[in-house]
Amino acid sequence: QVQLVEFGGGLVKTGGSLTLSCVASGNTACISVMAWYRQVPGKEREMVAIITENRGLYYADSVKDRFTISRDNAANMVSLQMNNLKPEDAAVYSCYARNVQNNISYWGKGTLVTVSS
Repeated sequence: QVQLVEFGGGLVKTGGSLTLSCVASGNTACISVMAWYRQVPGKEREMVAIITENRGLYYADSVKDRFTISRDNAANMVSLQMNNLKPEDAAVYSCYARNVQNNISYWGKGTLVTVSS
């Protein structure tokens, strides 16, 4: 079992920056992929950024060149540096991890990011 706890959300002005972090606990040795997703009420959850165990990186087109995902395996942490934030980036951001052994996915409860114009 893996538990994920996000922190770092909040209110930021358009053009501002924010860093989200997610700490994993439990059976963290089995984690392969970690990622950030976001969801706006009434819309489907969308992938924001993915980082694999080999540091492969994938970004949604809407956040490329503005967001950076990073991972600290020693600290069991994944972070998302968000720059030049836009009102459309406002959402609940959730941390995701996948167990490489049984392919089970884990989710954090999410942290709210609000971007004011």
